[in-house]
Amino acid sequence: MKRTQLTAMLAGLAFGASVALMGPALAESKIQIGCTATSDCASAMVAVDEGIFRKHGLDVEMTPIAINSNIPAAILSNSIQVGGPTSTVFLQAVDGGLDLVAIAGASVMNPTSNTAIAAFVRNGITIKDPKDFVGKKVGAPGLNAFLHVLFVKWLVEKGVDPRSVNFVEVTFPTMADIIKSGGVDAVLTAEPFVTRMTNAGLGSVGARYGAELGRTDPIIFYAASRDWAEKNAATVKKFREAIAEAAVIVNSDREKASASIAKFTKQPLELVKATPPNQSEPNLRAENLSWWIDVMSSQKMLQSKLDTAKLVLN
Repeated sequence: MKRTQLTAMLAGLAFGASVALMGPALAESKIQIGCTATSDCASAMVAVDEGIFRKHGLDVEMTPIAINSNIPAAILSNSIQVGGPTSTVFLQAVDGGLDLVAIAGASVMNPTSNTAIAAFVRNGITIKDPKDFVGKKVGAPGLNAFLHVLFVKWLVEKGVDPRSVNFVEVTFPTMADIIKSGGVDAVLTAEPFVTRMTNAGLGSVGARYGAELGRTDPIIFYAASRDWAEKNAATVKKFREAIAEAAVIVNSDREKASASIAKFTKQPLELVKATPPNQSEPNLRAENLSWWIDVMSSQKMLQSKLDTAKLVLN
């Protein structure tokens, strides 16, 4: 992990710890789940709204996190007990020395979700070829997070040096305003934000890079500190059972899934309904992370050789 990124993460950890000292710690029976404003944590959203967590004896609340890369520090500070980091954020946090462990799967790439991923380009900027991104300012919802790493992988496969692109962090909810103001030339995003910005006449899709890569690997999974997970084995078991039950609803009941996603992400319900949520896959195996480790190693994002067997809680 780069020194600046590690410093930022540790600063976030220290901030979270100071917040925790301002009041009594959360009760063991209360679980805060932190996720960004996407459909990837839909199984947890549905499990809350449909009373599935309660049925399994868990008191759970969802907490919005603006930038995915802030999730590991929030977990370690106990501001949240469970988070939904992208595969890349999780792996880089572990590589940087944070003792996190994956406890259940959330979402995976598939043809539908891959098509929903896009580099959205503002009006006045023309992108006809991958090399047209050279020199452009591109906003990503978390540097070294899922959409960013995937885009860098796509650039490399297209023969474009990622260092020739200026990447900055832009949160999902602020993308439309920043695109409209010309603060960036493009943003790395997904549905329903693509449709929302297109309908507003803010620009157009410059590349469907997720579809071109065509992967089926994990996007986001639920993670916790190893210490918390091991001390709360019974709770983790109930959590997994609830997530597995909710995943069936996410994948089969568009109405319920869309209602929960719209509620948490604060997106218009009709817009959410127009886009299928990312496929929910509660089962996560250690080997599912191998491709991400290979990609991140090739991008020099990892400094150590990670043991996949230690990354997923048995």
